[in-house]
Order: sequence, then C-alpha cells, then structure tokens
Amino acid sequence: MSEQQTEPAETDVSIGEKLVELAKRRGYFFQSSGAYGGVGGFYTFGPQGAALKGNVEDAWRDRFAVAEGNMEIDAPTIMPEPVFEASGHLDGFDDMLVECPDCGESHRADHVVEDNTEYEDAESLPIPEVEEVIAEYELVCPNCGAGLAGQAVETFNLMFGTNIGPGDSQPGYLRPETAQGIFVEFPRLKEYARNQLPFGVSQIGRAYRNEISPRRSIIRTREFTQAELEFFIDPETDEPDLSAVADVEVRLYPASEQNAEDGEEIRTTIGDAVAEGILASPWVAYFLGVAKRWYDAVGVDMDRFRFRQHLSGERAHYASDCWDAEGELDGNWIELAGFSDRGDYDLSKHAAHSEDRFTVFRQYDEPKTVERATVDPDMSYLGPEFGGDAQAVVSELETLAGRDRSAFEGDSVTIDLDGESHELPTEKTGFAVEEQTEAGEHIIPHVIEPSFGVDRLVYTVLHHAYREDEVDGEDRTYLELDPEVAPTVVGVFPLQNDDELEATANDIVADLRDAGLSVTYDDSGNIGRRYRRQDEVGTPFCVTVDYETLENEATTVTVRERDTTAQKRLPVSDLPELMADLRAGELAFADLDGENES
Repeated sequence: MSEQQTEPAETDVSIGEKLVELAKRRGYFFQSSGAYGGVGGFYTFGPQGAALKGNVEDAWRDRFAVAEGNMEIDAPTIMPEPVFEASGHLDGFDDMLVECPDCGESHRADHVVEDNTEYEDAESLPIPEVEEVIAEYELVCPNCGAGLAGQAVETFNLMFGTNIGPGDSQPGYLRPETAQGIFVEFPRLKEYARNQLPFGVSQIGRAYRNEISPRRSIIRTREFTQAELEFFIDPETDEPDLSAVADVEVRLYPASEQNAEDGEEIRTTIGDAVAEGILASPWVAYFLGVAKRWYDAVGVDMDRFRFRQHLSGERAHYASDCWDAEGELDGNWIELAGFSDRGDYDLSKHAAHSEDRFTVFRQYDEPKTVERATVDPDMSYLGPEFGGDAQAVVSELETLAGRDRSAFEGDSVTIDLDGESHELPTEKTGFAVEEQTEAGEHIIPHVIEPSFGVDRLVYTVLHHAYREDEVDGEDRTYLELDPEVAPTVVGVFPLQNDDELEATANDIVADLRDAGLSVTYDDSGNIGRRYRRQDEVGTPFCVTVDYETLENEATTVTVRERDTTAQKRLPVSDLPELMADLRAGELAFADLDGENES
C-alpha cells in the first residue's frame, strides 16, 4: 500500500472542513430543519451516518454490555423535577456565559478564553479568574468583534424544561445524561441482579443540553446520543480482574503532568500505571484498558488518542477521580468519553430524596454480635406534643441514636426539626443499647461510570478515516473505515447496462443481504466513477459482474478492495461467506485465494 493511501490528508484546508462538506454530500450528517433556515445544535444523520452510528452503537453494546455480562435498559428521556433536584442538576449543571454588549450574542466564556489564549482548560477556572483573563487579553466577541472586557460572566443552566400533562402539570426536564434513568431505578434493577454485587447496567440513548454556543458540527450539539455504563460495586470487597488488560499500552496525561511546567504525557501499560499509582482506581483502570482496545477496533487512530485526567477544578464534585478519552482532530483534543469513580453520591442522593431503599445487603462470612442503639418513643407523649410532626421527631431520634449515643445520657434530649431545636425528656424516647446478632449489613454501592459520546465518536472515526491519494492519474478521496462499522460493506455493479448482467448482479445482492451484509447496487455511470462514489462513503469492497462472469463455468466476479484498490477474481458461490469473514476481521483481503487482476 502506498504512503499516500495510509496517511491522513494534510492540506491547507482542514480535514474537518472537508469532512463536513463530504458528510452533507454523501448523507452522513447535516444541520436539521434546513428548509426553515436550520437551528443551531441539532443535526440529522443521513442514510450513511445513521448506519455508521448504529454500527458503532452495536459494537459498544457487544463489548460493554454483552461481553461484560451487564444489563441494558431504555429509560424515558423526560423525567420529573424531583429526580434532578436530588441529582443536583437543577443547582449545579451550568456553563459560563458572557454576552456581547454590542450584538447581544451569548458565548461560552471558557471557549472564548481557550480559543484566544494559551489556557487549555478554562472550564476549570473560577468565574472571577475568567473575567480577569478576558480583560487582560482584551478578548472580543467572536461574532462582531466588540470588546468583552468588563462584561459579567454568569452561570447558565443547561437543562431543557417542559411540563408533564395538561393544566396544573408536573414540571419535568429532558435528561442531560442517561445515567439518572439508571440510578432512579436501582431499587428494582438490583432485584434483577439478585442483589449480588458487582453488576452493571448500560443504556444507549438521547440526552439534551441547551448549549450556549454549539459548534464544530456534531462535536458539540444540543441533542446527542450517549452510551453509558453504571457499574455498581462494593468498595471494600470487589476488585476487577486486571490481568485481562494489564498489558494494554496507554498514553496517559495525569493531572500532575498537566500542572508541571515541563509536564508531558506518559506512555505505559495499564498494569504498570496501577502499580505506580498513576491510576488510583483499579476499576477505572480496567475500563480504560477495555476502552483502549475497543476504540482501536472501531477505527480511532491510536497515534491521535490518549487518556487525560481531570484537573481538580474541572472534576465533578461527586467524582473522586475522572479520566477522559480524547481524540485529536485538526490539532485539537476533544473529549470522547469520561471514566469516573462516582462513589456513592448518586444512590445516596436519591435515597435521601425518595422513599425507596438504594442499598444492597452485604452478607458477613460469619454472624456478628454488635451493640445497637435503639429508640422506642412514647407516642402518647409525642402525639399531643408535636402533632403532625411526631413521626419526623421519631426519625430524628433514630438518626441521633445511631450517630451520638451520648446525647441520651442526660435527663433531656435536643433534636433539630426544620431548623428549630426541640427538647424532650430522655425517658420518653425509649432509648436503649442492645446486643444484636446480625448476618450482614445494608450498604450503598459505589458507582464506576464509563460514559461515551456516540456522535463525537462517529465524527472522530470519520475524521481519522479521511484519506486523499491518486489512482490512475486521478485524485481520490476515500474513508478508510473498518468493515465492522462501515455503513455499507459491499457495492455490487453490473459492468454495463445489460439485462443478463443486471439480473446476475441483483442475485448476488440478494445472496449477500441474506447473509446479513449491508449492500448497495449501482449501475449508474462508468465503473471508475462508481468505484469513486463507494470509496468516498467508505465501502470496503466492490463486486463487479462482467461478461466473463456469464461465460466462466465457475462463475467468478471481480472483487476490489477500497484501500489498496487491489482486485481479485473470486467465485460467486463463495462471496457471502468470504464477505462475512472480511467484515468480521477473520480474513484479510490479501489472503483471499483468488486470481489477482491488474
């Protein structure tokens, strides 16, 4: 294979610009509602794009759900307001907004900083510091060029609100992530897992964020697809089998190196990174190893791929550690996935805000005898004294007894109820310390979350597959997509518009489709033009039916490979099995036993 055919295109026009044009022309993706002028942040995946996206999703499902033995659910995209009160999204799911004083256009303040200064992670900076940077560098509005110095940087909540039902309807929100649909159903999902940790629940679906300034086509949009896995573990007893990924080579950019003046990326293995403490969580390390192999398999260029650790200022408050998978596009690194140790934050929050139990019973190896502080309040006293708040008083007493036994040592006990202190006689609480034999305890599991952006990955796969070369004296553009994810595996052509050739070609199409392969039929234009069309959409193989096919007793056809443009003469009867093996990666085109053609 020539060097031109293996290297990405490098020209004055960025690959991204060429890719967006190709995507629109060939049906990968384009801005939605074009007949009405379009709307920012919303894109439609065309026939090729929808097929590629579906193949990527299927590949993710096979690896992170099926191969790992995890469940999959499909939760609603609209959820009631209390879900997001509990999760913290209503109070803290914000971006930084700065508004132009002249044209009124709103912009992501951190993006304005990152695009025009040496700051790479402005999102992690506090708002006052972002305002100082804008003033120091005299940054201007990207839309009209007016100065932004002195303009207030404010927070903007990204949630899309809606109403559930008519009249006095219940407020709801479009989910900003698929994760909450898994967390809120944990009490039921744990039953499906027979209350045995560890277990995982996956979901592929739409999420919505009202981005201030969507940009770079499908990289940052207001509606997008996530593929997420919430993996529930007992932090004291559950450990991953790191031997399965210990030898996976990774390119890591830890926070310590990012903060160092001469910091640099570290090339190591998963096993060594855990042993040296670079990766603090073995579970996060395990999923980084699995993801590295998977990204490679679906077509991400490993020379333009790394894992970057979140800096303390950008890490979500609930995460003890987080690493992003990043891909390089036109000199910029973009986030493809996040791998977080979320601790027990999510389940604890929903347990506190709901009336359900978000725990799993941990069985002891042997029963234990323990001392437990209990209360058995005198309700004939609490009822008249506290009325409708009597049960809330009982709950406060139970909590206090578990937390601080010494509070019951005096003649009276003080509790806090709705911000007010109340004192009641200790003898009325029924406080006692008893020995109890317990077989186990209820624990709130911790969560390890690999969260993948599907749309960004589709863009990255296309970008990393974009190639330009010269064939037979003509410039050629093609997408070097892996056959497993390519929208179409085989293009079938009759050499000329001839009834017999067309009938044979259509028979071949039917046989290949029966074998589960995606196939396109094309009889328009000369054969070279048809090859170029399939090259540009990334079809790995083309089959040409010619007059030799009709004359040959063995009935053979010409099969052409996209990347090398090499051609071989192969029997029609073998095509379904051969093409299936080529798509699955179980066979290489160069190893096919057929007659080579020039």
